[in-house]
Amino acid sequence: MACVIGIYPPCPSTFPLPGTNAESLMTDKEAPSHANTEESVHAELASSRLELAEVAALVARVRHEINNPLTGVLGQAQLLLREDLSESALKRVQTIEKLALRLNDIVGQLREVKRPLPLKDK
Repeated sequence: MACVIGIYPPCPSTFPLPGTNAESLMTDKEAPSHANTEESVHAELASSRLELAEVAALVARVRHEINNPLTGVLGQAQLLLREDLSESALKRVQTIEKLALRLNDIVGQLREVKRPLPLKDK
């Protein structure tokens, strides 16, 4: 027998079956599907990974731009330490070397910032 709304027998799609709830009767547009939620999580994750990759690239550029002149400053300070300097000049050059080494340690810590690994497709 054909199903016509308002005529007996009732159409199964208009009345919930025992053990079902209203949520299970919603259409795909009304209820968020697991696939849509999973897609949005993947999209958000991809966006976050892109932002992390951009930050990592910036850190790499900054590290490079600081390390190049720092190497020159440190090298020149160490060359000056080999020369016969007055006591005050020696203290200044030692301070320059100490601070350059401190910056070198910071640049070394920036090397630990890595780009995120690509996601593996399931």
